[in-house]
Amino acid sequence: MLRSMTGFASGTGSLPPHSWSWELRAVNGKGQDLRLRVPDWIDGLETLLRKKLGSETARGNITLSLRISREETAAVLQVNTVQLASVLDALSVIDAEAQRRGIDLDRAKSTDIAGLRGVLEAASSEDDIEPLLVQLSAEADRLIAEFNEMRGAEGAALTSVLMAQLDEIGSLTEDASQQAAARSAETAQVLKRNLARVIDNADGVDADRVAQELALIAVKSDVTEEIDRLRAHVEAARDLISQGGSVGRKLDFLMQEFNREANTLCAKAQHATLTRTGLALKAAIDQMREQVQNVE
Repeated sequence: MLRSMTGFASGTGSLPPHSWSWELRAVNGKGQDLRLRVPDWIDGLETLLRKKLGSETARGNITLSLRISREETAAVLQVNTVQLASVLDALSVIDAEAQRRGIDLDRAKSTDIAGLRGVLEAASSEDDIEPLLVQLSAEADRLIAEFNEMRGAEGAALTSVLMAQLDEIGSLTEDASQQAAARSAETAQVLKRNLARVIDNADGVDADRVAQELALIAVKSDVTEEIDRLRAHVEAARDLISQGGSVGRKLDFLMQEFNREANTLCAKAQHATLTRTGLALKAAIDQMREQVQNVE
């Protein structure tokens, strides 16, 4: 099955405290150009995604964007045991000195101690990236599958269009073959008349030499090889399309060969009907080549 180079897919996901959105799009390109815009603080993510996309695509300018946001949560407090010990030691010293001097002090409450600087502090929260990476990897597989499904659907439509265009090119090639055969008979009569005219109106002309020159002209105007090659190209294109897969480059090269043969046929035609058919062939080939530009 053929696949189009153009495609699009998007999605969203979450794994508290993170949430994210994906966007994957592709347009036509001569080669494979992967452009990833992903967070750099997740080690291994870009390498992983680039490998996945590289194995699932062959051509096109492909852009993958991933935006991740983190939900802010209330800070978790924890006791700084070192600071607490230091505060309690200081309070013991103060209490002992007050008693020695006969001074009564109120006993400190835990809330009073907790309010002292450095006793309570926000706990540092370092996210475990591995579960996030696993989740993103699984979602990337689903995103790429959706992306390829769209490209496959467009490829199926392209297949129908290309096969119809090949039918038209094949039909025009057969028309050209019949017209060339009819032209050959007419050309032979014209050459005979021209040969007789030259011999009758020129003294000392070597009839054999003139005949050779006219025969050379006839050979140069023969389009049998061009028609045979066009037929072969039609069959080769049908085989490639039926084969499916990443055949865009091969089809593009084949279209160049189609165009070369059609140009040569037109240059050799020297016949109004055959020339019109040759021009129609060129138009059909150009239309098909435009469609081939979309094939991966």
